[in-house]
Order: sequence, then structure tokens, then C-alpha cells
Amino acid sequence: MKIGILGAGSWGTALTVLLSDNGHDITVWSVDEKEIEMLDTKREHLTKLPGVKLPDSVRFTTDEQEVCKDAELLVMVVPSPFIRSTAKRVAPYITGAQTIVNVSKGIEDESLKTLTEVIHEEIPQCKVGVLSGPSHAEEVGKRMPTTVVAGAKDEKTALMIQDAFMNDYFRVYASPDVIGIELGGALKNVIALAAGVGDGLGCGDNAKAAIITRGIAEIIRLGTAMGGELETFAGLSGIGDLIVTCESKHSRNRKAGFLMGQGKTYKEAMDEVQMVVEGVYSAKAAYKLSQKYGVEMPIVSVVNRLLFEDLNAEEGMKMLLTRNRTSESTRLAWDNEQA
Repeated sequence: MKIGILGAGSWGTALTVLLSDNGHDITVWSVDEKEIEMLDTKREHLTKLPGVKLPDSVRFTTDEQEVCKDAELLVMVVPSPFIRSTAKRVAPYITGAQTIVNVSKGIEDESLKTLTEVIHEEIPQCKVGVLSGPSHAEEVGKRMPTTVVAGAKDEKTALMIQDAFMNDYFRVYASPDVIGIELGGALKNVIALAAGVGDGLGCGDNAKAAIITRGIAEIIRLGTAMGGELETFAGLSGIGDLIVTCESKHSRNRKAGFLMGQGKTYKEAMDEVQMVVEGVYSAKAAYKLSQKYGVEMPIVSVVNRLLFEDLNAEEGMKMLLTRNRTSESTRLAWDNEQA
């Protein structure tokens, strides 16, 4: 299959290795001329994914028309704040026969749309799917075992994406729950910021487990209110991705939160991480969605105050622990006759 990859960061580089291993004809695009020159001459992303060598067969370009021409599948892997602008750039070169798979994670702040919704809005003539799950580029680039889920509204598109990516170290499941997959991937980054803050404060494993568990509860409340399926949030793109992003040394969201827990501002933390911290961009959108759908999301609320209202990290943790008493599940009934 001829595949164009839109974005040449760590994830785009790792997926280039994966898709090349699968025998596909790959062209990689980036707007950054210096990045493309480095990849073309060194066959390696020296700053974002050092040590991962790219095959000689891969082509690199800054020309949108070249990466789209004759491509059967386009992989959208630019950071979430640049999804719309990138979709606009390539839209003139997309035909109705092409499929775009979004592998970035986030929610557009202004419109509150998921990224596949943004892509479809800008390129209505194409089929759009999503690929998500616990999949750090640092491990995929080294061909370490990974499992994800491919989503599309129609089965044919989901299976096409599944077939393109799946091999003996990268297992892909299929699902029709596009909204659930995307919300899980976007919201877990916000919860990972909170988990990192707890680590920076030295709160320990008990607190980390609580943030992960209550975090998935928040994701489920909003996700199901927006039409996602409970089973999706219990799966790879939900709890699976949440665990790895809250725990992994590779997680830029956890690292940014860790630095904030140690007293840095989010801007200082982002500068030190030196990569796009998606949770910062998704946090405000997640809070707006919680208000729109009338869903209580205390962790998301505190993360927003930490990011944008200069709330102290210790005070934020105390706010979560001293909220009004409540039941763990609102769906379970008491048997008061036995009292």
C-alpha cells in the first residue's frame, strides 16, 4: 500500500518504521525543512527518537501534494493544535478514494470537536478513522510488543486500517466506537498531568492508583454522556492508555505534571519537556465539555486551576482529598431494610 505520513515527530518516526516493516511504500511529510533534511540525510530523528534507524526506502518531503499523491492511506500524526491547519493544507490533494487515520490525541479547544471531526470538517470527501491505545513511540520504534485499537464508523475502513498496521509486534483490534476511542485518548492526558503532579509532590503509589481509578471514572462519565461506549473506556484506548500515560518514564504529560508538582509553572514544565504536552491543550476543552454536559470532573477541574489559575500543587491535592463525602458509585442501591 502507498502511505503518506503527515508529521515527522517521535510518533510519526516510529510509525514509519512499523509501516515500512509491513512492506508499505512510505513518504513522510513535515512543514519543518530542517527536520526533513535531517531525516533524509541521517535516516534518524536525532532529537525526538534517537537510535531508531529509518529504512533507505522511505522518502521525505515538505510538499503536501507529493505526500498525498496516489496515497491510499494518509496517517495524520501532527500535534493536536495543528490538526486543522494541516488538514486545510492537504485538503486540495485528497480524493474521495483516500482514507485518513488520525493517530494524534486531543480535543480542539475552540470548537470542542474531536480530531476526526475536525479532519472530516476540513476534508469531507475522505474516509476518516482513528488509531489509539497504549503505544509510546520509544517502544514502537524499537519493535517492542504493543496493542492498540483501530476505529471507524464503517467496518471496511476499520479493517483496512487494522490490516495496514498489524504485525507480529503490533496487534490491532477493530471497533466502531470512534468517539469513545478519541475521548479516551484525549482525556487520559489530562489525568496523567494530575498523576505527575502527585509524583512531583511525593504522594506515593496509593495516590497514583487513586488518580488513575478516579480518573477513568471521570472519563467514563463524560465519554458516555457524549455517546461513547463503556466497554471502550474499559479497553485499550481507555484504561489501557491511561495506565501507561500515568506510569511510564516516556510520558511527556506525566513528566510535565511531575515538574509542576515540584513547583514549576506549566510553561516552564513544557519548556523542559521540549515536546508538545497534549494534556495542557486538552485540559481546557475537557473542562468546557464537563460544563456543557453537566458532568462532574473534579480532577480535570483541579488540573485546569493548576494550569491556568496558578493554584498551588499541594493545595490542589488537598482540594481533591477534602471534597464533600460521596458514594463511589451512584448506580448501586443501598439495602436499608437490613439496617
